[in-house]
Amino acid sequence: MVPLITLDRRDLLKATTGLLSGLVVAGSPLAVIAKGAAWAVDLVALSTGEAATLLAMARTICPHDRLDDLAYALVVQGIDADAHKDESTRKTLKDGIAALGRAFATNPENERVDALKKIEASEFFQTMRLKTVGTLYSSPIAYAHFGYEGEAFSKGGYLLRGFNSLRWLPEVPGEDSGAMPVRT
Repeated sequence: MVPLITLDRRDLLKATTGLLSGLVVAGSPLAVIAKGAAWAVDLVALSTGEAATLLAMARTICPHDRLDDLAYALVVQGIDADAHKDESTRKTLKDGIAALGRAFATNPENERVDALKKIEASEFFQTMRLKTVGTLYSSPIAYAHFGYEGEAFSKGGYLLRGFNSLRWLPEVPGEDSGAMPVRT
């Protein structure tokens, strides 16, 4: 006789949601290289292997050990979209990825740095560098990681929101601050 297993609604939802999420994420492009929380990026112009190479390249260009791979995956998603729209960009990327070789993404960081130094004047490297810096540091994921609250205009400006709350800088003496004397 098979024992009867009873599940309440909550246990059933937890079990099936986790299972379905795992299947969806596992079958998505870039899921192979995800290290942190479950995420995936849809690719239209690049293969998963090419995306893994570009993710490693972005992480090597702007290395932040504790920044989640998802922030770098947004760079890959952006460059993939550019490659989908423009055949010249797609060719530049594919040729550059091929020149780096299949093992680039799995090489140690010092080898990746050496490989990138050799091609830093190329159009491929400059395209990736610009896209990496522009996308990575404008990402809410990076904002949260670095403690940046984002632009202040929509929140009333900086003046009443901790303009002088930089705890990592020493206090400047009043005589060195350039403050104007008050006239009475």
